[in-house]
Amino acid sequence: MIKEQFITENYALYCSDCMYVLPTIPSESIDLTVYSPPFAGLYNYSSSENDFSNCETREQFLEQYEFLIAEISRLTKPGRITAVHVTNIKDSKTGDMWNFPAEVVRLHQKHGFAWKDQITIWKEPLKVRMRTMVRSLMHKLIVEDSSECFTAMPDYVLVFKKKGINAVPVTHPFGLTHYAGETPFLKDHIDTYGNYSDFRKKWHGFDGDPRENKLSHITWQRYASSVWDDIRIDEVLQYKESKDEDDEKHVHPLQLDVIDRCVELWTNPGETVLTPFMGVGSEVFSPVRLGRKAIGIELKDSYFKQAIKNMAECKKYVEELQLF
Repeated sequence: MIKEQFITENYALYCSDCMYVLPTIPSESIDLTVYSPPFAGLYNYSSSENDFSNCETREQFLEQYEFLIAEISRLTKPGRITAVHVTNIKDSKTGDMWNFPAEVVRLHQKHGFAWKDQITIWKEPLKVRMRTMVRSLMHKLIVEDSSECFTAMPDYVLVFKKKGINAVPVTHPFGLTHYAGETPFLKDHIDTYGNYSDFRKKWHGFDGDPRENKLSHITWQRYASSVWDDIRIDEVLQYKESKDEDDEKHVHPLQLDVIDRCVELWTNPGETVLTPFMGVGSEVFSPVRLGRKAIGIELKDSYFKQAIKNMAECKKYVEELQLF
């Protein structure tokens, strides 16, 4: 059932159907789960009959997905978080929308999670058009018939908290000391006296009163926004080498900025992060470089092999993170 595995002190990678691996993990041992489910009816990630994305109907997909959510509920510590990266799904033939996030919420609530938050991830329309070639974003339709024009759909992070009391609070004694995103204030900062200063370097490693940590205050203001418009869309792990000939052209890993924010907000250093759909390793890479442990499961052989390669580079990225 487990085709291959790669286990180190800080992370474990499994090449397998996640529903074979999850039952082997002890109950209430996971501090955070973060992942993108294989969106039914939108993408086909592999030809395997075990792949969730190959379900024949939405109803069949949701039935299979519910088994996964029940397992994640069993594994999650009380009071801890599951963060699910989703989007609405358009029917490829009719263009009609399916409110997939609503189904994700319904199933989590059914299995012991409280729905706590929904974060919108803004996407630049031209980049979406270039990557997906979606017809409704074509400028020529403005001229010909704008009733066929629609906006670039955002992604969402749905945040669920398992019911119960969190036994170990997630603390930030000095505030937030790492910012994941793209925004000018970290690159060029002019103080009130007109002097240039490297804002990020100035506050890196701050170990004083968190009320005085300006980087933390500004970072939290951005993270606390219901719309994350500063996610770097191309801040992703290497994935092109992992693509098979029959892969979808749009394959694109979840941005590290999104994962970094979830990991830092909802886990303590040394705690364990789980991803049942690892892909090329993004949701393992991010926790490990931020000082956590991680478990990743991936069905597709080529993605699993690329994840091993990407994790081999993790130490270098840890050093870069420390040095900026």
